[in-house]
Amino acid sequence: MAKRNSLEYVLITPTRNEAAFIEMTIQSVISQTVIPVKWIIVSDGSTDGTDDIVKHYMMQYEWIELVQMPPRQERHFAGKAYAFNRGYGVIKDLSYDIIGNLDSDVSFEPDFFEFLLIKFFNNPKLGIAGTRFIENGIQTYDYHFSSIEHVSGQCQLFRRECFEEIGGYIPVKGGGIDVIAVLTARMNGWLTRAYTEKHFLHHRTMGTEGQNRWVAKFRDGKKDYTLGSHPLWEICRVTYQATRRPYILGALVLFLGYSWCAICRMERPISKELIKFRRKDQMHRLRKFFANIFIFNIRK
Repeated sequence: MAKRNSLEYVLITPTRNEAAFIEMTIQSVISQTVIPVKWIIVSDGSTDGTDDIVKHYMMQYEWIELVQMPPRQERHFAGKAYAFNRGYGVIKDLSYDIIGNLDSDVSFEPDFFEFLLIKFFNNPKLGIAGTRFIENGIQTYDYHFSSIEHVSGQCQLFRRECFEEIGGYIPVKGGGIDVIAVLTARMNGWLTRAYTEKHFLHHRTMGTEGQNRWVAKFRDGKKDYTLGSHPLWEICRVTYQATRRPYILGALVLFLGYSWCAICRMERPISKELIKFRRKDQMHRLRKFFANIFIFNIRK
């Protein structure tokens, strides 16, 4: 195992009106066995007392810093990237090895970051790392279907060289900045991994901030299209969604989101090269999945 001080890390937390959850996140970070060199919390126009909670802890921990952005009327997912990039401007000249994006509605065990730092230390090709997560008491991703190479955006740690090589987070109003980062890193030859031995708790239902579940499902379908998912992959995803709550209706709304974008030929915010890479990867995973099912049935 690596020594605790072998790698140093910084954290950036974009937040907006998270007074209900952010103290749990702060308590988790200050309890870590390895604390960050700097933690920049960027308040994206919060009005609910989030800033006051952060200021309270700033008085006790000099490595926590609050950056306040002015309120904005327009709500879109590019806002997270803008807020993160504002925080990155504060820490980019510091000395560190790992840079992390951490949402303000999560909590985790005291050795969470030490665990991930050891993974980076032991594998110089590891570009992005994270863990599985639990939401509403259940593990959100079924890793029989989901790839362990995708690192969820609520907590993504980047090797500094990887982050700088891919250009950091690219603002996309429709969402998916975490997906784009992982795909770009993999296309450039970096390894990415969600380690299932550890987990964090996500205290807000994924993708539902300010929206009901149906709007969120429709938006997920739109995002699948704009981020280049193969039509056959989407059909399989919709089929799988029909086995999970809210079952058939959720699958239908997901499919409508994707189909609507396809009919309208909505512009995609990523390069053709990245779309080709993603689709090739999806087809490889589908072939592997169905081959495993075939082999399993033959052996029965």
